[in-house]
Amino acid sequence: MFKRNNQATPPATVQAVERITSVLGAGVIWQGNIAGSGGVRVEGTFEGQIALKGLLVVGETGKVTCENVRAVNVIVAGAVKGNITAQKVEIRSSGRVWGDIVATAFATEEGAFLRGQIRMEDAVDLCLDAPVETPVEAEPAPANGKQK
Repeated sequence: MFKRNNQATPPATVQAVERITSVLGAGVIWQGNIAGSGGVRVEGTFEGQIALKGLLVVGETGKVTCENVRAVNVIVAGAVKGNITAQKVEIRSSGRVWGDIVATAFATEEGAFLRGQIRMEDAVDLCLDAPVETPVEAEPAPANGKQK
């Protein structure tokens, strides 16, 4: 405790700083899955599945199409087409979201766009321990060209 004018004041709380560890740059088009821990910033175009134990930032030039984005924290300054499930969701003034949001905390700036519903929960299960579905690949043809 700190004392100011003979009054005890609580110490300032320290919040964890989330870092961006990967960037999908502007002009890059990516289809597939993003999963794991750490922070990801999308400035290009992404289509697929996202399941992150960390921060997802969709930058002003970023475009994400995903059935259900799952991340601990999501900041949208670009465009997201799909549902978002997160602990905290923030839509910046340049952000646009077409989909439903499930979160424990939600913030938006003036000018932000949302076409969908917001459902606030006391706790959100992100199901991040479940594996991200990967497409089944066809069996490769035999090297000699003969069918079985």
